[in-house]
Amino acid sequence: MNLSDIKSKEIMPGYHGKLVHGEQMSWVFWDVEQNAEVPEHHHMNEQIMHVVEGSFEFTLDGNTKVYGPGDIVVIPSHTPHSGKALTPCKLMDIFSPAREEYK
Repeated sequence: MNLSDIKSKEIMPGYHGKLVHGEQMSWVFWDVEQNAEVPEHHHMNEQIMHVVEGSFEFTLDGNTKVYGPGDIVVIPSHTPHSGKALTPCKLMDIFSPAREEYK
């Protein structure tokens, strides 16, 4: 499999993801449009976010920071979080267990 062979899906407005699923995890490669927002939410999946390109404002459990290339954020299960792309961004997210609703 090659990333270029995976069709991108717009999961929410401005968030275009290429999704890879294993038995116990999901890996998402995001292309995010500038100013696209993810409203505050939480889920049972543990999540690790990596900023590949751009500037991404992220709020985790009420704490807001701006992240850039190379930054990594660990998001524990059931922890409220939200985000906004301050510039066009490329992000990677890993979820465990797999995000069934993304399949």
